Amino acid sequence: MLLSSAFTLSLLSTIPLTLSHPDSHHAPARQITYSVVPSIFLQSDPSTDASTLNFTATNFGLIPRTYPDAPPGNPKLTQWQRLSHYISTLNRKARARGDRDRKQHYTLLFLARHGEGYHNAAESYFGTPAWNCYYSELEGNDTVTWADPRLTEKGIKQALTVKGFWQHLIQDEKIAVPQRYYTSPLWRCLQTADLTFSGIDLPRKYPFKPVVKEGFREGVSAHTCDRRSTRSAIHKQFPNYQFEHGFPEVDPLWRPLQAETREAQDARSKKVLDEVLGDVDAGVEYISITSHSGEIASLLRVLNHREFRLATGAAIPVLVNITVGPGRRESPSSTLVPPFEPVATCAKPPTTRDSSCNDCSCCK
Repeated sequence: MLLSSAFTLSLLSTIPLTLSHPDSHHAPARQITYSVVPSIFLQSDPSTDASTLNFTATNFGLIPRTYPDAPPGNPKLTQWQRLSHYISTLNRKARARGDRDRKQHYTLLFLARHGEGYHNAAESYFGTPAWNCYYSELEGNDTVTWADPRLTEKGIKQALTVKGFWQHLIQDEKIAVPQRYYTSPLWRCLQTADLTFSGIDLPRKYPFKPVVKEGFREGVSAHTCDRRSTRSAIHKQFPNYQFEHGFPEVDPLWRPLQAETREAQDARSKKVLDEVLGDVDAGVEYISITSHSGEIASLLRVLNHREFRLATGAAIPVLVNITVGPGRRESPSSTLVPPFEPVATCAKPPTTRDSSCNDCSCCK
């Protein structure tokens, strides 16, 4: 039996998603825009193949080059030290312009995808068409659970490899470490961030105390791997993590047989980026975000970066130019998009696992 795509929407699907900042009714209207500083990382170069680039073997993709206003008289500076000086120079010049109505700031984002989770392994095992049509809506099978899944052994090794890479960057390349850490509330990201940064020799000024933000979660689908655990469960396992203000006990977004639209996900990504990057006066120049393949793709769209797909355990750095200026306060009707749409699934396991099953026709 095939469930119709006309499946009745729940109450959540009828609630519009507001694109404005949560404090917009009390603060002056403002507009935040983003652009990517080019020619810094290989990942922003259209000629770079995302499927073959090894970020740990290429110094995070940092391009060896000189920068304007380079520090004089010290040829022993690493490329990361030179980039740090360049970012500080860009921000110093932006502050010196002293435009009270329009401010600019430059921040380097480290966007990391979680290591392999049991849902990734299950999708590989069953095949993507069968996974999407049937198995992903289950809690798991007799062997593993893939609802809000943990990392596989491979995923743990991936995170620990990145940890070793960060240790090398800090010790040998003198990289400027993140000043703030953020993570998706889904377990695979919480676990990846913990394995990657816990135990690294970080400055006391910038300890690893990540903030859990709902906005950095994966695109919400009908898959149970996109349903997060309770706040209490997260706190019990990760007591060092902080929650953003108003983080609810139970997942407020996931509903069976419903999926977030691409437009709604991009609106959510814009909102969470505005929350994290909009305070240019804070002077934060380095931020780590642990998230998901689909959500990082959405963040890159919002940042106006080229498409760049990440394998599990991979990461991408992006130097962002943030501009905050006066904006027009829009009426509520012009800032709403439909957040969810119904999806169709199979009521029994599909008879095939190849690409010929792409619309649940394999279980008719």
